[in-house]
Amino acid sequence: MVKSMTSFGRSSSEEGQKRIFTVEMKSVNNRYLDINIRMPKALISLEEEVRKMISSSLSRGKVDVFINLKKYSQNEGTPKVDLKLAEDYLNCLKQIEENFGVKNDVSVMQLARFPEVITMVQEEEKIEEIFEELKPLISKSIEMMISMRITEGEKLKDDILDKITIIESLVKEIEKVADTVPKAYKIKLEERLSELLSGADVDQNRLATEVCIFADKATVDEEITRLGSHISQIRKTLSLDEPIGRKLDFIIQEMNRETNTIGSKSSDIHMTNLVIDIKNLIEKIREQVQNIE
Repeated sequence: MVKSMTSFGRSSSEEGQKRIFTVEMKSVNNRYLDINIRMPKALISLEEEVRKMISSSLSRGKVDVFINLKKYSQNEGTPKVDLKLAEDYLNCLKQIEENFGVKNDVSVMQLARFPEVITMVQEEEKIEEIFEELKPLISKSIEMMISMRITEGEKLKDDILDKITIIESLVKEIEKVADTVPKAYKIKLEERLSELLSGADVDQNRLATEVCIFADKATVDEEITRLGSHISQIRKTLSLDEPIGRKLDFIIQEMNRETNTIGSKSSDIHMTNLVIDIKNLIEKIREQVQNIE
């Protein structure tokens, strides 16, 4: 199954819960799997777990992950009194009373208002509990990304197969032209020699030797055979249910190499134009392959 590396996934917690998470993921093509995670500092210890979940489902692409958290329990907590601090405050007030002869009329309410005498202690959250809430949201986002990758990948696959079919027909056309090149070269060589020799007889043995040498240098049979093999490999690879991007990239490079060789051997303008058309299609396929996982 062909998968694209361009995708997006999003999920969020249901309203009414104590913690509301929003998870967003987006990915673009990349040579390797590159995961960048942005999350609140309070959740930073979960980064490695999130990374493992993503890497177990995706093999390539630059993946940006955004995790947001809204808490609706900021006012929750348990009040705690610091009796030692309250005692110190009372001792200070007593010293003021004794030294200045003023009335010490402090009440419990007033004493409780002194800084840090009574504080709200937030209940420490369990990170394991938080991860259990976050985990299904991450899974849902990943599933959405994979679904989008498959949809885009199938479109890429169909388009690449169409282009491969066109290339295959162009290669067959080159094969037909290549068969006529030595004969055309022989005719041109005979005409040229006749002009130069002013109608004198041409040494047919010498002419045959020159044509054989040219035909040997201009033959593209091996390149055509290898191109046919590469075309079959691409079709086979596109049917695999595994990451195939790197393999396709290598095959396309080899196809381009064989096409360049044919072009360098070509002395026929029609064959040269066919090579240009093939190179143009190969380049378009190469750009598409860059986005396949």
